[in-house]
Amino acid sequence: MSYFVTGATGFIGRHLVQELVDHREGEIFVLVRQGSLARMETLIRRWGTDRVVPVVGDLSEPQLGVAKKWVTEHRGGIDHFFHLAAIYDMTADDATNETMNVGGTRNALGLAEALEVGCFHQVSSVAAAGDYHGRFDETMFDEGQGLPSPYHRTKYESEKIVREEAKVPWRVYRPAIVVGDSQTGAMDKVDGPYYFFPLMKLMRDSLPAWLPLVGVDLGDTNVVPVDYVAAAMDHIAHLPDRDSEAFHLVNPEPQPVVDMVNAFCAAAGAPQFATPLDRRVTRSGPLSLVPRALRPSTIVNGLIRSAPAQLVLDQTVGRLGVPAEVLAHTSFTAVFDSRRTEKALAGSGIGVPDLESYSRTLWTYWEENLDQSTGRDPAVREALTGKHVVITGASSGIGHVTALKVAQAGGIPVLVARGKEKLEDTRAAIELRGGTAYVYPCDLSDLDAIDRLCEAMSAELPSIDFVVNNAGRSIRRSLRLSQDRFHDFERTMQLNYFGAIRLVMGLVPKMQEQKRGHVVNVSSIGVQTNPPRFSAYVASKAALDSWSNVVASELVGDGITFTGIHMPLVRTPMIAPTKIYDKFPTISPAQAADLVIRAMVERPHEINTMLGNAGAIAHTVAPKLAFRVLNMAYHVFPDSAAAKGESGGGTRESEQIMLAKLFKGIHW
Repeated sequence: MSYFVTGATGFIGRHLVQELVDHREGEIFVLVRQGSLARMETLIRRWGTDRVVPVVGDLSEPQLGVAKKWVTEHRGGIDHFFHLAAIYDMTADDATNETMNVGGTRNALGLAEALEVGCFHQVSSVAAAGDYHGRFDETMFDEGQGLPSPYHRTKYESEKIVREEAKVPWRVYRPAIVVGDSQTGAMDKVDGPYYFFPLMKLMRDSLPAWLPLVGVDLGDTNVVPVDYVAAAMDHIAHLPDRDSEAFHLVNPEPQPVVDMVNAFCAAAGAPQFATPLDRRVTRSGPLSLVPRALRPSTIVNGLIRSAPAQLVLDQTVGRLGVPAEVLAHTSFTAVFDSRRTEKALAGSGIGVPDLESYSRTLWTYWEENLDQSTGRDPAVREALTGKHVVITGASSGIGHVTALKVAQAGGIPVLVARGKEKLEDTRAAIELRGGTAYVYPCDLSDLDAIDRLCEAMSAELPSIDFVVNNAGRSIRRSLRLSQDRFHDFERTMQLNYFGAIRLVMGLVPKMQEQKRGHVVNVSSIGVQTNPPRFSAYVASKAALDSWSNVVASELVGDGITFTGIHMPLVRTPMIAPTKIYDKFPTISPAQAADLVIRAMVERPHEINTMLGNAGAIAHTVAPKLAFRVLNMAYHVFPDSAAAKGESGGGTRESEQIMLAKLFKGIHW
């Protein structure tokens, strides 16, 4: 079995090639422009195979510009030709859509025919249905539907070319709106619902999550993850006797636009929308007699698509990164029947997961990898461009995201952690986006290793402008269970305190030589609030705070300054062993990284939360009352299973969650 794939460097294409590599045998030829060969070689290394073979060509050339000699050599030898190279962008102009979607399809079909392939697989889109009203099944194509944008028109026309002109067997796949991988969240661009994510982030940062907002029923949309699309295409392509058929790669249950928005708002921690006047009201009782053209959702969608409204939207929400064209096409007028596809996938285990089950995964990936707000901030760019930033614990969590944000702003992350492989992955991600990073593997609990690390960095780096002490070890265990575990206290002090100060002391001479440097210590809200069961962890962080406060007065004259961040509870792998935290309000690693960036830009002495400050004041003004409250929490929250205590939950779980929400961000 052999394959030819166009668009293999694209989002869906990369996932399809991975499916073919994982589940099929034979060579996989991939079209690539001459200038993209280096990128393709990187992808081939990621796929981990020598069965993927680049073929130089160009989508805009007849027969894709593939050399005639290559065509002659492989004529009759390609079983499946997947054509994915196209524009999947509602905002693209007419000429670009025409060249890529219509011209590209004709050229790809010409090559497939010259190769005499076994089957030509055209990746179309549900956009080919245009503004058709009602159920649109997989046997339907030309139903007199309107085509309201260049994207809709060219998707329709490219599918028509395959249906009417192909001289080889063909199959058509019509995906709905494709979002990131449901398992990893991986996405390569801002598109579809992602355009709304910056607005959701602004809502999260400006409004309390409990605040209800009034929304409008904008009809239904349809969202599917890319891993489903790739797996379904691979499976259906290899089924016998399915030529000349179209398959809807959609969610069988259309998703109301408001529900989709609320799923992502919930994932972000932003307020959600209620729709007091929705289809349950407008489609039942007397209001059901109102013609479709006069229903609220129809009127609202019509207004949004009008030229005056598009102009207004472009100058308002458009400035927040939401294109007016996208707002005009957030919902579908058609309901896409996918019974043929469901029958074809029966027994394969391939299905569309509920959006709620992976919306947080998508949000987290966007927030950590696609959110460009850090790089666009002039103050951040001025502070970080060209600066070398040493980040410990950079292989995951807060450190990993901080490194990505530093690179986005033009800084040069210096990545430090024990695991070299994960650090190399972070560096590769930064370099793929045009940045630069250095990798220095080191066990930060080994003081001699830290000394060697400091010597190497001081000698090899042109400057050390920032040091972010982020690596840390957390232990949640009551004193009752710690009597025979004194090593818990030694381990936390070794990494959180001794390792951190040894690193700073080793780099101080370089910073003194430069006459500048700033140290950011990622401390804990626990230092201010003293929660029970964290005596080992809080003590080590308090020691680092105290040390930094003392030496800050000694080094300020050398241009070296310190910021301590009393970080609230963060959703990182470090808290994973304590399962009750899964239900607690936490901030994301990206939100925590934003605090680290702020510490480097503004260089305050401390960054605290309101609750942390309130806890510190309570311990000063009314210490006895504070300890009584903490003792109550000590009895409400059990020791975790990881600490070999009794399991949580039961009748007290509601009390635990109530306290967690009331004292948001505290480690209980």
